Formats: sequence, structure tokens, C-alpha cells
Amino acid sequence: MNIINAIELARPDLRKSELKVANYILQQPDKVIHLRIVDLAQHASVSEPTVVRFCRAIGCDGFQEFKLKLAQHMANSPSFEEFTLNEHDSAREYTIKVFDSAMNTLKNVRDSLDTRAIEAAVAVLQKARRVEFYGFGASSPVATDAQHKFFRLQISSSAYSDPHIQAMSAMSLEPGDVVVAISQSGRTQALIDAMVLVREAGATIIGLAPRNTPVALNCDIPLYIDVKEEIEIYTPLPSRMAHMAVIDILAVGVSKAKGPAISEHLQKLHRGLQSLRQPD
Repeated sequence: MNIINAIELARPDLRKSELKVANYILQQPDKVIHLRIVDLAQHASVSEPTVVRFCRAIGCDGFQEFKLKLAQHMANSPSFEEFTLNEHDSAREYTIKVFDSAMNTLKNVRDSLDTRAIEAAVAVLQKARRVEFYGFGASSPVATDAQHKFFRLQISSSAYSDPHIQAMSAMSLEPGDVVVAISQSGRTQALIDAMVLVREAGATIIGLAPRNTPVALNCDIPLYIDVKEEIEIYTPLPSRMAHMAVIDILAVGVSKAKGPAISEHLQKLHRGLQSLRQPD
């Protein structure tokens, strides 16, 4: 996980004085990499021991290790601004802002994904007798997209966004089946209720949700997708793109695990669909 994500995730558990340090760093990380510990303490209006406690709270041994990780992050990170919509923005300006917001989110999620969890998810999906994708609201099209990808991999799959259908689906599952629970908030009660039924049926649950949320905590294989929730009247939904990217990762992993046979099958599908398209 990159150091900026580590700070964001640690914020709820930081003391008030440590939170001052976090806020200052997040506001101008490019400036912090050039500061001494005494300078950072002064700018954040805290003591030097508070800065040290903050560094340890986010997983660093001390200030020097923190600065090193921050410098590495800044060197390897493109400069994308956070999305803010201004009434005077031109079409070009808000177009760039939407793309920058999406690219920033995708990079942050990529850097924080646990590849061991990806491997575990791919292993159970590859062997699954049946795979169901559950999602509500903005997560519903992600579930539909996932079902489309996985049925092409010759895996029996379905996508459900209705709570009653999800409940019936969950009660019909068996050990060896897999449910992928998709939630941008990680707190949708209807989805959590369906997960209880899935667990009672003995099926495996893969969760795509923010860490430390009920969905993430109640699945067998959590894939953490930590995206800042937007509360403006209108902002794009880069979290949906991040969820779709993770679904793509799982589909690629399963395709790779299935070997040459699935590649031949996909080529066959491609050839078969040519008759439905207009010639060049």
C-alpha cells in the first residue's frame, strides 16, 4: 500500500494531534518531503514526539522511513488533482478533471490491492460450480459486467440486483459455489442479509468493498477497494471503474488458470460474432 493510502486509512484511529500531522501532509505532500521533523511539527502545530507517534501509527519505524516512503510515492505518482466541479469550468476543463479523477482512483486501488487475496479469489472462481454476482445501485452494472465476462469463460454465472432474487439464489447455493458481493459503501443491509444466507448454504463469498466495513468483514476473501466517497451534487463515480478493473483482474486470472482451452474457446466466440457485425 502506498503511504498516502496508509494515512487515509489510519485517519479514523489517529489522535487529534496526530490528525493535525496527517492533514498537513495530505494537503501538501510535495512540500513535506523537504522538511525536517522539527519543521513538520512546527507547521502542524504539534510536538516532535507527536510526529514520531504519527509515523508509527501508519506503519513506519520513524520519521526518516516515513519521508523515504513519501518521496518514493511522489516520484512514482502522476500528479492528478482531486475532482472539484466549478460552475465556470469549460468542457475541456471538466473533461480533464473527470479523467484525472478516474486515473488517480485506479492507481490508488492498484497500489493497495493484496495480490495474495487476488490469487485466492482466482483459485476458488476457477473451480467454482456456479458463480453469482450480487450488487445494488451503482454496483448493479458492475455485477452485470462481471457476469458477462465470466460466462464467456465457460463458468455458469448470474448477476442479481433484486434482494428477493438474491435471497432465493443464496438459499439454492451449495459448497463449491461462489458469490461475489460488490459494494461501493460496504454497508448495504440487503447485501449483508444475502451474505448471511450464502454462508449458511456453505458457499464461498468474495467481497469487493472498502476495508473494515460489514461486507469486507463478513466475506471469506475480501478484496479491499478503498475509494473516497463523494458527497457533492454531482461527481463522477471512479469507484465503479475501480470495481470493474478488479473484476477484469479476476477474469484474466481465471482465463490464465484455465489454460489454452479457454483461449481457443474465446477465439471461437470472436469468430462466431463476426457474422453479426457489418463488414469494414
